[in-house]
Amino acid sequence: MGIVKISEAMHENLRVASDALSRSINAQAEHWMRIGMLAELHPNLDHSDICRVLIRAELAGGLDVKQLCALADFSQSTQVDAASGAKP
Repeated sequence: MGIVKISEAMHENLRVASDALSRSINAQAEHWMRIGMLAELHPNLDHSDICRVLIRAELAGGLDVKQLCALADFSQSTQVDAASGAKP
């Protein structure tokens, strides 16, 4: 666990969102970080797909960055293979 410095404006955004969604400020920040991390690793997924990934990850024991990176690498190589006509 560590301290992350954020702007006052982002802290206010977190406070408003956390109140609206009945989460702590830390839980809201972590939620947004997970969404952002998955969006960067899987740019082809929309928000509902990312939420499904988070649910599957939680059911499998939690969000593991190493597994997500491996999945992203596999997904990208499969897309490249499909585009070139190669079979995975």
